[in-house]
Amino acid sequence: MTAASTKTLTVQQTMAAHTSIPVAASRVPGVVVIQHAPGVDSVIHSVAERLSNAGYAAIAPDLYHRQDATMPLGPLECMDLLKDIEVMADVNAAVAYLRSDARVDPERIGVLGFCMGGRVAYLLAAANQTLKAAVVYYGGNIKVPWGEQVPTPFARTPQINCPILFHFGDEDDNPSPADRRMLDAELTRHGKAHEFYHYPNAGHAFMNFTNAERYRQAATEVAWPRTLAFLDRCLKS
Repeated sequence: MTAASTKTLTVQQTMAAHTSIPVAASRVPGVVVIQHAPGVDSVIHSVAERLSNAGYAAIAPDLYHRQDATMPLGPLECMDLLKDIEVMADVNAAVAYLRSDARVDPERIGVLGFCMGGRVAYLLAAANQTLKAAVVYYGGNIKVPWGEQVPTPFARTPQINCPILFHFGDEDDNPSPADRRMLDAELTRHGKAHEFYHYPNAGHAFMNFTNAERYRQAATEVAWPRTLAFLDRCLKS
């Protein structure tokens, strides 16, 4: 059984975060779940619940809280206003929340993200040295900065401090198969532990079950067990 709830964290202003933690949890590993472009929606809630059912404390911070607080915007408009320096503060606040929870082992925390959240997971694998694992689902724009005069996630590759698992759709164009090869070469060049999987007949957002055009059940059902096996190796062993 799991217990889901909404927490309020403080990062210069308040930020909502969805949590899902196993009932009677004691020193379990934690995972920060990073939203996709639509936000912290039913897809992200379901991922947090699945992680909790697998024995992880999960938290999904609302990265759009600054935009939501100032004006009513659509998800893509909110995403376009994100800045890496603020996103890092938000995710670090979620990591700190897990590390402060007595039910969570503070030394066994990872990050998992989808779409724009995959990009953020790559970024935090380099920016937060306490993380022990990162999972990237079709994270695009890794070579694009969010904000002025900040290094891109790709440029931060030498600072990555944990193993990374990637899932790609063969029919995706961001990240494309060429992007996949580029990332593989850069991670290999810097000696960073990584695993890449790619899926035929699948494009971007293949795990988004709310989008009938993009969702691919076959790819989802193969990718998720690989994700749990990777997290188990990095966070439970």
